[in-house]
Amino acid sequence: MKKAFIHIIVSILLTALLIFPNFVLAASPASDNLKKVGSTGDAPYEDIDSDKKNDLASIVGVVIQAFLSLLGVLFLVYMLYGGYNWMVAQGDEDKVKKAKETIQRAIIGLIIIIAAYAITYFVFGSLPGGGD
Repeated sequence: MKKAFIHIIVSILLTALLIFPNFVLAASPASDNLKKVGSTGDAPYEDIDSDKKNDLASIVGVVIQAFLSLLGVLFLVYMLYGGYNWMVAQGDEDKVKKAKETIQRAIIGLIIIIAAYAITYFVFGSLPGGGD
């Protein structure tokens, strides 16, 4: 029951972390440009790669980038969780060992994430038209 409660709390906090920045309604030049595009349909600037926005490689690249970014956030959360457990272990060897294992697993996960990114970058760069 305690683990389920902790998982629910962590899920709610991660969701809040990802959603709350969307509610900040500060004015900026970017928001002014978005209003101009939304009202007139004209872009305030010419995009260099405007013909490549909607092709399959660009969409897959954006999805992979978002997924790897989410995994990076999860790495940070696990590192903080492992560090917190280590700090509150109070010399208990079992708790310290569990915290070290959490940190080691997070680092191994980060290595896997970086390797996946490197492989993806290499493969898409090797495809015809992927290196542009």
